[in-house]
Amino acid sequence: MSVRAPGNRVDRKKLLLSKWTAVAPVGKNKHFLVSALVLPDPPGGLLEWVDIEAVHSGTTQRIRWRSLCDRNCWRQGWV
Repeated sequence: MSVRAPGNRVDRKKLLLSKWTAVAPVGKNKHFLVSALVLPDPPGGLLEWVDIEAVHSGTTQRIRWRSLCDRNCWRQGWV
């Protein structure tokens, strides 16, 4: 299932290892990779969270996957 929001089209099935660019970088972190899908508890629930890893520093943060749909915050690919 794809979600269409203000700009980015995100397919949950292709989310893992997808590449993203932050519109407003924090520190030197601008380019990110979805490193893990946080599976719901109990199993069978809806996916809500993903871990994204900064390419430059290697730090990881957890975000709601739907926030990637917002073009004011994220761009698909490494821009």
